[in-house]
Amino acid sequence: MGTANGRQSIFITGAASGMGRETAKLFHGKGWFIGGFDVNADGLASLEKELGAENCMTRTLDVTDLEDYRGAVADFGKATGGSMDILYNNAGIGRGGLFADMAYEDIMAVVNVNFVGVLNGIHVALPLLKATENSLCFTTSSSSATYGMPGIAVYSATKHAVKGLTEALSIEFRLIGVRAADVLPGLIDTPILPEGAVEGAPKEGMFRAIPPVEVAKSVWEAYNSDKLHWYVPPELVELDQAAGVAPEQVREQIASTGPLAALFEEMQNQ
Repeated sequence: MGTANGRQSIFITGAASGMGRETAKLFHGKGWFIGGFDVNADGLASLEKELGAENCMTRTLDVTDLEDYRGAVADFGKATGGSMDILYNNAGIGRGGLFADMAYEDIMAVVNVNFVGVLNGIHVALPLLKATENSLCFTTSSSSATYGMPGIAVYSATKHAVKGLTEALSIEFRLIGVRAADVLPGLIDTPILPEGAVEGAPKEGMFRAIPPVEVAKSVWEAYNSDKLHWYVPPELVELDQAAGVAPEQVREQIASTGPLAALFEEMQNQ
């Protein structure tokens, strides 16, 4: 395990693949010390090999386990001398389907990883963030936090919660010298997506498939900015604005043109 040796540092959950891994690689290229955390031990091992053991520390972490999280942050603090420039709450899972058909265990797994895990991370890491000048608490929300999305209702709800939490903390944390922001990605080509999702995505527009490195870039830009919400791609801000002004209109558009439109039509014709 490496140590920061005076370098700036970032603590990344969900670092073994996708957006977290791309963020680790981008910040490594900027000369930062990387803390990579995930439940995927093999992915972390390959990340450490790619970055170089002297440039990072990796550790398995179940973000839903508060004691495990405390241990991970303690290990990170030892490697950085008690500092953390960025906490990147990125770990998440996606389990979809109609709410009425979802198993309760799947519902709670999404809630526990996507929201409780974020709460755990912020609560445990706050002392290190407070001890670091200009630190940033950054979290992965989702385009589904612009309007509640059918078929992923629970996932969407957790991401709304993350967005609301970020907005509140961006004000509260001014009292302790910590910044807060989030990213709202659209369709990102990562392992969380169901098979065929990228191939079936439109080639243009706000729901086109986006490489995960674009989210990594938003993390870097957020550290050097006071912007609150980062939309990837930027056009997603239009959906967020429309949902705030005319939610009923957005509701009807999603119901008539979204992936469940055919199912609704079939049910109405029965």
